[in-house]
Amino acid sequence: MPYIIGTAGHIDHGKTSLIKALTGTDTDRLKEEKERGISIDLGFAHLDLLDGTSAGIVDVPGHERFIKNMLAGAHGIDLVLFTVAADDGVMPQTEEHLDIVHLLGIKLALFVITKADLVSPARIADIEEDIDILTLGTTLENSPKIAVSSVTRQGIPELKERIAELLKSHAKTAPNGYFRLPVDRAFVLQGHGVVVTGTALSGEVKVGEQVRCLPGDYLFRVRSLQVHGKPVDTAVWGQRVAINLTGPERASIERGQVICHEKLALTSDRFDAFLEVRPAAAKGIKNHQRVRIHLGTAERLGKIVVLGNTEKIEPKQSAYCQVMLNEPLLVLRGDHFIVRDETARRTLAGGLVINPWAKRHKRSDRELSNRLEALHHGDITTLTQAFIDGSELFAAPIDAIHQFLNFREEQMRDAIDTMKPLRVLNAEGEKVYTTEQKWRRINEQIVQSLKDFHAGHSLLPGMDMEELRGKLVYELSPKIFRLLVDTMIEEKLIAKEENLLRLAGHRVQLGGQEKTLMDKIKKLLGEQPLAPPDLKEIEKQAGVPRPRLNEVIRLLERDGSIVRVTTDMYFLASSIETLRQRLKEYLTAKGEMTAASFRDLIGSSRKYTIPLLEYFDRDGLTIRIGDIRRLKSAPTSEKPLSPR
Repeated sequence: MPYIIGTAGHIDHGKTSLIKALTGTDTDRLKEEKERGISIDLGFAHLDLLDGTSAGIVDVPGHERFIKNMLAGAHGIDLVLFTVAADDGVMPQTEEHLDIVHLLGIKLALFVITKADLVSPARIADIEEDIDILTLGTTLENSPKIAVSSVTRQGIPELKERIAELLKSHAKTAPNGYFRLPVDRAFVLQGHGVVVTGTALSGEVKVGEQVRCLPGDYLFRVRSLQVHGKPVDTAVWGQRVAINLTGPERASIERGQVICHEKLALTSDRFDAFLEVRPAAAKGIKNHQRVRIHLGTAERLGKIVVLGNTEKIEPKQSAYCQVMLNEPLLVLRGDHFIVRDETARRTLAGGLVINPWAKRHKRSDRELSNRLEALHHGDITTLTQAFIDGSELFAAPIDAIHQFLNFREEQMRDAIDTMKPLRVLNAEGEKVYTTEQKWRRINEQIVQSLKDFHAGHSLLPGMDMEELRGKLVYELSPKIFRLLVDTMIEEKLIAKEENLLRLAGHRVQLGGQEKTLMDKIKKLLGEQPLAPPDLKEIEKQAGVPRPRLNEVIRLLERDGSIVRVTTDMYFLASSIETLRQRLKEYLTAKGEMTAASFRDLIGSSRKYTIPLLEYFDRDGLTIRIGDIRRLKSAPTSEKPLSPR
């Protein structure tokens, strides 16, 4: 089973010397580190354990100026070797490193009291007592302690045994989700191309696979893999991995980016989290306070929005918050992060991501606290329901759900179809999921919208489908909307006629005034059958407002009494039928007709003849070829001419 061992502790407390004594590897690789005698950046080694397994080691710098480098290596650690020098005892960076390890949720630790050859046994006992006091209330409380000397090798063999025992007793289960490797080093190797290294947090990667780099959304191919300096075909979670990548020539990779499975594609600049404030944050964390966020190997400037009715999270308190980043990151549910002050002088807090793609919250939202609790502590069904209920989408596809939950797609598919609070929608092969709550809400909104429409438009048979879709609280694709409508029709909640929707029990009820107005409109259109008044003139002569006139006109259209030729031009249906017969007889006899000959045939003006000819074109009676019309069904050997 793969393991990662990390170091922690104040500067000059012997972390690098300890790793060299354990492994024979000097993790100070930079020239400046050699010259100054301090660790500046991350160092790497591996330790061969007694049972034959090999653990990766990440050695971190202890100087306060390089805390961000320490943080870049602190993720993914199974066991921390926490050094406290016997001569110095507990120091400022001892306390800050302890806060960081605690906030990252690391529970397995060995406190290594270094430089034991320089002090008396009584001093060692005092240091052990100080460590016990320091770790009270943290994840490292009651951790074992051992005194060693890297110079005389006092305690080194015993330390190796304790490491092996602790790791063997540490039950590890494979983390959920796809392959993710936060990059801590990236460089170009001559003749090989780009190489990145990091600790794999989850999943596995194979030679030849395609992977994604986020942020940036570059796609690469894995040319080769190494674990502990040895070539492998497959690397897995919990290993220190070096990946040789091939891909876009202009793509650049740096610390803070993540190499991940290609199915992971969404980044975020806003997430909800559960935040714990440490005592070192003497003034607590205020609402909208600007901070630095460390997640994986990345560092971002950001802002903390305190959720709830408080304006501040006091030291030693925990609360829900929203983190806003100035640049996006690959963030997944369950990720740990660290909060430092804006000037990068001290660690203030840390937390756990519970919603990686959060939206802005309103202070007046009374249900927010319950939703956050569900996202924090819920089982897979509760989490899936909470995600979909909180999404702006009416229904979510499986790829969004599995990435939100940090699951692999096959894991999600095995579980989701049996979740009772969910409804599966299959629209023309597009399978999406919504909750019963959202389903009821949108059904109720559609019914209420149609009730309101019928109340305000009593003479209209129904509401246009697209008009209704545009008014819904959720944005629905046409396919999902049609599926929703069809289901509601089957359940006899609504009815559909052509492109109009109505309540199932709705019928147009005409009163005496409406019947009188209908007769008046038909009379006006019949006074000059081939030169009828337009809507503006009808409105004037009938003495009714345009909205009411439009409703009655639509009724006449639907019952077949009148025909719309243009937007504001209507003819009696009988007049159109008469014209149809005359036009058909003429073209049957003559073969073709110009606009002028049609005008002469019906004895009307160009104002009416052109719209009428275009209407018969649309209706399928005639076809236009250049400046002439023919019956559409009539054979012709001539090629159609472009209209002039």
